[in-house]
Amino acid sequence: MRICRVFTLLACVAVLVGYGRNVHAQEPSRAGEIEQEQAEKTKTLHPYPVSTGERIMNKVEDITVNGGLHWHPFFDNAYRGGGFALGVGYMHHVSSYNLLDVRGSYSIRNYKRAEVEFMAPRMFQRRAALSLLGGYREATQVGFYGIGTDTVKEDRANFAFDRWYGGGLLTVRPTRRFLMLRGGAELTEWNTKPGEGTAPSVEEFYTPATLPGLGARITYLHSQATAGIDWRQAAPDYARRGGFYGVTFHDYKDNDHEFGFKQVDYEIIQHFPILRETWVISVRGFVETTWLKGDQEIPYFMLPSLGGGSNLRGYSSWRFRDRNSLLLQGEWRIMVNRYLDTVFFADAGKVERLTADLNLDGLKHDFGFGARFHTPLVTPLRIDLAKSPEGLALVFSTSAVF
Repeated sequence: MRICRVFTLLACVAVLVGYGRNVHAQEPSRAGEIEQEQAEKTKTLHPYPVSTGERIMNKVEDITVNGGLHWHPFFDNAYRGGGFALGVGYMHHVSSYNLLDVRGSYSIRNYKRAEVEFMAPRMFQRRAALSLLGGYREATQVGFYGIGTDTVKEDRANFAFDRWYGGGLLTVRPTRRFLMLRGGAELTEWNTKPGEGTAPSVEEFYTPATLPGLGARITYLHSQATAGIDWRQAAPDYARRGGFYGVTFHDYKDNDHEFGFKQVDYEIIQHFPILRETWVISVRGFVETTWLKGDQEIPYFMLPSLGGGSNLRGYSSWRFRDRNSLLLQGEWRIMVNRYLDTVFFADAGKVERLTADLNLDGLKHDFGFGARFHTPLVTPLRIDLAKSPEGLALVFSTSAVF
């Protein structure tokens, strides 16, 4: 029995030793297989392929936000309704963050714009931004349809103007978020002239007695102040959550004491993200109210207005004018990819002589579909197709609606 137990013990030891040898023999083989697999994967590794669209949008962001290029395109028009504009600008860093931008544009309707702007975006430990702007604008065929919401588009007349301006605007965010304060002043001269284009000129239907400001040359000292709560993330020109609630006070002082007035604007913007911001419901309410200074009048071209690519998109630019206005807008924004959103939208609004009449009765309205080509901070191209009772309107813009 003892001999059997000894042989059994020896057999077990032999099995264990053999298993250990097999394990040690397999380990180098398995390690080699892993190394070989990693070597094969290494052969197929390559940098992330950047698409043509991504390269274009990265370049747009570098130009519009980062100041990465000195020369840059400038498509902003001199005035709403000027048609497609082409322009160029030259941007120069005068310090680490401060910029000097010289730019100009020319539109297919002979609208001209030339200006120079100094920007200091990071003052007071990034709590303030300063803009100093001076320039010249000329518009040749601005539409005027009469005063009030009940005007008809067949009564269009055109006027022209040129305008010099210079001023500064300081935006302060004391806590960097939420509270926003803004103030500024501008000295500007408006010189109105007979209109060009296919529509008759405005003086063929009106006189200075029936239309205040007709043929006038007015020098304004325009001062303004804004107080608001702003918790939009990213940037106002492309935000997908947060909101803005603000009030802006304007004072237009006419040196000749003929056309001075005051204006107060109320604005509410709110973005509601859905499905991790894949969808966003964005709404806006905007009210403009004006007050006369004694027996002075508000010139017709300075009245609050609706119509065009930034408010009532289904109507012609400057379609409705009066002393007060109400605008309501809503958009359903759908993210397609990193640089493209599609949008369904609706606008409604009215103009009235009395603030008491700024209600929901008799609103003009439109609806439509659009696309937004954007970076994380700006919207350099917006395309909207809008339908209103007066027809279809196609909008091209270089900024967001709100």
